[in-house]
Amino acid sequence: MKSGDHDMCVPFTGSEAWTRSLGYKVIDDEWRQWDVDEQVAGYLQAYDKNLTFLTVKGAGHTVPEYKPKEALAFFSRWLDGKEI
Repeated sequence: MKSGDHDMCVPFTGSEAWTRSLGYKVIDDEWRQWDVDEQVAGYLQAYDKNLTFLTVKGAGHTVPEYKPKEALAFFSRWLDGKEI
């Protein structure tokens, strides 16, 4: 699941709360950053059952519209089975 951190329609805090409500075990004890071109693109936290909650810095509700490079990097890594 991904969320833009500037999304005023569906704030990432709501998406984060929904993700936590699933009751999956948190794998990463703390949030960690993910990068694109050596710049922080956002933060993520991994859960069991192969679920990752990810934010995209500076993105609004439609992440690819606001941050196309970061959206493509995240999606490509996910498709390739690489760590985000």
